[in-house]
Amino acid sequence: MRMDRNFTVEEARSLLPAIMEDARAVVDARADLAEIDFDRKSTGRSELGGLPEIKALQARIEEILSGWSERGIEVKGFAPVLIDFPAMLDGVSVRLCWIEGERELAWYHRTDLGFAGRRPLPF
Repeated sequence: MRMDRNFTVEEARSLLPAIMEDARAVVDARADLAEIDFDRKSTGRSELGGLPEIKALQARIEEILSGWSERGIEVKGFAPVLIDFPAMLDGVSVRLCWIEGERELAWYHRTDLGFAGRRPLPF
């Protein structure tokens, strides 16, 4: 069940350490999937496994992304990991935006503009 909610900047920032830990797991699983796929296509096998390992990695990624969505976090992508926290700033609907590799939650964009409209948070 997805929660429709708005986050405060403080709430979203407090969730970020756990999000970053989960994102590392997604990145690792994504890399393993790419390696298994490449190895199986080029040599017919992979040291990382076969179909059971592929299914387990896919399930792990889906579990993490679904968990975020259930908490009201919008998942925009997983290669790279890109998420938005719905929020209101000065009475305007925005998305607090975090992308894989960033060390903090420091960006937002108006809901109607998307990623191209990203701006630094004023605080």
